[in-house]
Amino acid sequence: MDFYSASLFYAGVEMTFREESNGLENLAFDDEEVNDQLKTKVDKTSGSSCAAQIDVNKPTYAVTDVPPWYLCIFLAFQHYLTAFGGIISIPLVLSEGLCLQHDSLTQSLIINTIFFVSGICTILQVTFGVRLPILQGGTFALVTPAMAMLSMPEWKCPAWTQNASLVNTSSPLFIEVWQTRIRMLQGSIMVASVLQIIVGFSGLIGFLMRFIGPLTIAPTISLIGLSLYNSAGDKAGSHWGISAMTAVLIILFSQYLRLIPIPVPAYSKIKKLHTSKLFIFQTMPILLGIAVSWLVCYLLTIFDILPSDPTQYGHLARTDLKGNVVSEASWFTLPYPGQWGTPTVSLAAVVGLLAGIICSMAESVGDYYACARLSGAPLPPKHAISRGIGIEGLGSLLAGAFGTGNGTTSFSENVAALGITKVGSRTVILLSGFVMILMGILGKIGAIFSTIPTPVIGGMFLIMFGVISAAGISNLQFMDMNSSRNIFVFGFSMFSALVIPNWLMKNPDVLETGVKEVDQLLHVLLTTHMFVGGFLGFFLDNTIPGTKRERGLQTWDKVQLEDSSTFLASEEVYNLPFGISPFLQTQSWVRYVPFCPQKSHLPQDKSEDVTQGRGSELSTRV
Repeated sequence: MDFYSASLFYAGVEMTFREESNGLENLAFDDEEVNDQLKTKVDKTSGSSCAAQIDVNKPTYAVTDVPPWYLCIFLAFQHYLTAFGGIISIPLVLSEGLCLQHDSLTQSLIINTIFFVSGICTILQVTFGVRLPILQGGTFALVTPAMAMLSMPEWKCPAWTQNASLVNTSSPLFIEVWQTRIRMLQGSIMVASVLQIIVGFSGLIGFLMRFIGPLTIAPTISLIGLSLYNSAGDKAGSHWGISAMTAVLIILFSQYLRLIPIPVPAYSKIKKLHTSKLFIFQTMPILLGIAVSWLVCYLLTIFDILPSDPTQYGHLARTDLKGNVVSEASWFTLPYPGQWGTPTVSLAAVVGLLAGIICSMAESVGDYYACARLSGAPLPPKHAISRGIGIEGLGSLLAGAFGTGNGTTSFSENVAALGITKVGSRTVILLSGFVMILMGILGKIGAIFSTIPTPVIGGMFLIMFGVISAAGISNLQFMDMNSSRNIFVFGFSMFSALVIPNWLMKNPDVLETGVKEVDQLLHVLLTTHMFVGGFLGFFLDNTIPGTKRERGLQTWDKVQLEDSSTFLASEEVYNLPFGISPFLQTQSWVRYVPFCPQKSHLPQDKSEDVTQGRGSELSTRV
């Protein structure tokens, strides 16, 4: 978020896999067909004729299996809807720093671009990366440093861009204002992504993860959500009634009604046309919450209950403020690199974004391990993890080149969806990548999303950013929280990360060394909450004496190893496709390439692999 990134937004908050493993009856397919598929799968993988003896945590379709075409299509769209909230939120947050609050058409183009790039990155990751069924999308880990950079005096939006009546979206002056800022983000993200590419393909990721534990991850991820409280408050405050209604609906759907089935028409060869159960509230609670609130805003608008005067409270809840955006948007748009102009680079932005890149890498490694367990694959070997991080770096490079204003990371909410559906096939995720590319090309889709009323977005942010914060704090479950050492490290890191950036934002003239570039660098780093908290947590956790058990590393290792009995596939699942691996394994120089699979697949030291996964354990986020 990622991130992000961070929890199962569309299946609700903090759901465990076992809680939702009540079967595949969530899907709108015949229950008997699903049971038959489950039994067939058990016989096929274990050689047992007794389906009742299957471990409920094993997937119905493992990573290399291909479900029926109708199941693939349904789950591909479900994964798209699951990632919808996390992906669409990023351009909506960045639009404030890019001076695009009143330019919905440009917002829609950025939304199309981020979906398009996410689809490309997903296909690359499933095909040549870690090769697990893991979706790629934007990350909130890069939103925080980006907004910190855009809040600097030289990049802060001019006052006239805040007034809708003064903004002419087609004027060259306004276009130059926002394009200058997004080009700066583009170039800085591209440069920062080079570090991720090097760390991934060089194999350094395993070494770096040895020093990252729960006390580093907890404050870092928590502060991603906490630092966005101002953006959520501004949008929710445009009409607290509508925002509260949106939040209540999402809570109602995701928490109270998620296990209530809705009868829908279904067809099977046995029962012909009949009704089946679909847990629609569990699948897409945020989308439903937004749709209902949006409809209410529309009704309040046509009956002229909401004020038409821009100066009155509640005006931003009207649905006719951006009504011409959908008609003006083209049916088809094809994002391309450099569509906003030639990217530029800011050293301060690069360094700030590097902190987000490191956080994103740590999260992704944890996602790989969780995804492997849920899809029936063995623990990912070093070469697969190295390729996965390297491909994510290439994805961030592409995202920067195309101009999303963001990078790319593994979406853990979609990993959680594997635990719910019990379908861990990478074919489904591959199809999801093509679905996102298609949605990125359809210009009207992005235009529709950009017209969501401001208070509705604010209500959604209240849920999403809160879940991200809680997901970070949940990392503390691995540690001994009776230890005064751990309480000190976490408390000091969190509180300092809130105090220091807030004080510097109010006193920007304090950081004056006489060198403009150094001033910018210090300002971006010290006003980025997640960097301050993550750095203090990392430094103190690795310097203050403490046992592995006390620091949570021992428990983390145990969690990674305890599910080894669920492997349904061999390590060859991580080999490169199209006969590339057999060819490379005949070459003697391959042993020196960290991201290439070796010829012999001997059992590896799992404890070494586990250290690579200390960056983020998915069970803290889903």
